[in-house]
Amino acid sequence: MHSNTDWDSVTYLRKPKPKPGAAKSSQAVNAAMRKGEDVETRQKFAAGMNKKAATSKNTAKLDRETEELHHETVSLSVGRLIQKGRQQKGLTQKELATKINEKPQIINEYESGKAIPNNQILGKIERAIGIKLRGKDKGLPTQAPGKK
Repeated sequence: MHSNTDWDSVTYLRKPKPKPGAAKSSQAVNAAMRKGEDVETRQKFAAGMNKKAATSKNTAKLDRETEELHHETVSLSVGRLIQKGRQQKGLTQKELATKINEKPQIINEYESGKAIPNNQILGKIERAIGIKLRGKDKGLPTQAPGKK
């Protein structure tokens, strides 16, 4: 059971090629160029760094900002005016909503002062209940078009 295999010596038939990106030093690149091998060099932006895109001018301004940012909502006085006008016309929130082609929830939000003001919706409500909700004549009856 004697074999001709010698386990102590290892013979390499050829040298393994360096992996892509292995020749990173300028010395190794120059040596490869002298041998006539293909050399590809790439410039990577912020390579090896955890860099994000450049910060904007407003970053410091936002850092200094301490108050919470929130949307302006309809004032409670406008909500009361809507409620008053709706009750004068004898309408429920749902009836007013169907009259102006909006959801009843929107009327509820406007009356409770939680809605973000939308001039289109306010205009529809003004026409439906006949009371001005915007501008300096808030609370006054709206005039029919052409009767000034």
